[in-house]
Formats: sequence, structure tokens, C-alpha cells
Amino acid sequence: MDHSPTPIEVETDVLRWRNARRKPVRNLLAGYDLELVEIPEGEAIPGSYWGDDEAGLISNRLYLRADTPLHSVLHEACHYILMDAERRERLHTDAGGDYDEENAVCYLQIVLADRIPGFGSDRCMRDMDTWGYTFRLGSARAWFERDAEDAAEELRRRGIETS
Repeated sequence: MDHSPTPIEVETDVLRWRNARRKPVRNLLAGYDLELVEIPEGEAIPGSYWGDDEAGLISNRLYLRADTPLHSVLHEACHYILMDAERRERLHTDAGGDYDEENAVCYLQIVLADRIPGFGSDRCMRDMDTWGYTFRLGSARAWFERDAEDAAEELRRRGIETS
């Protein structure tokens, strides 16, 4: 008799732009003066730090393709949201920022995900884990719920409301 554990079903993909509810995303990010620019499939994404299907930033334009993960769109958007005017003016590909900003970006992307119908923070955190984000406590949810006070404080320090 086989006593090996039952395999856990693991989500193999993340929500991509092609399957997202685009208008609510556009409206949300327009409120932060971000313009979404869709690139045809097969073409390189301008301003993408990681390349492949990852979103890219140049000035206030966020570039994406149909295969770009929605969590990547939010992540890059959150970098932009956290920047001051001087950084935004010279923004091209590398959002920069330090450890505290990166944590604040992850926190804000989870919060903003709840403002997107059909996505939400639960799906966003699962997608972050699937994609390979790493957190000290082992998952985006554990970090967000039990270890992200410093990230929330960084957002408050920058005057960004999360409620």
C-alpha cells in the first residue's frame, strides 16, 4: 500500500493582462497619473527591468503585453506611486528604491489588488508566491498578515493611504 502524501494541487499560472478586467485597472492607475501602454505580443516590453513578460516603466508610462502578469503591472505601478517627482522624471526601466521601498511596494500591490474586481488580495498573494516572490515567513500572506508592519509604516511615512 502506498503511504506517500497526496500531492497538493499547485496553481501553475498567474492572472495575466489578457484575462484581467482591464478597465478597472486602467481607472485605478490613472488616478496615480499612470498611462498603460499595450505592446503587441511577441515584441519586447520597453522599460522592463526583468525582461520577458514583465511590465516596464518609462516616465509615467507602464508598458505591458497580453501575457504580462497582473501582479507585475501592480508591482511596477506601486514603485511609481512611491516615487517622488524627481525620481519619476528620470524613471527609465530601473525603479530603484531601497529595501524599505520594496517592502512597501509589495504591501501596496496587495492592498490595491482588492480594488480590482476579479483579482483581489487573495489571488494577488497566491500569484506572488507562484511567481517566486520570497518572504521570510514563507508566503506573501504570512508576511502581509504577520510581518509587514514596517511596510505599512513606510507607506504612512510617504503619505500613502491604504484603507
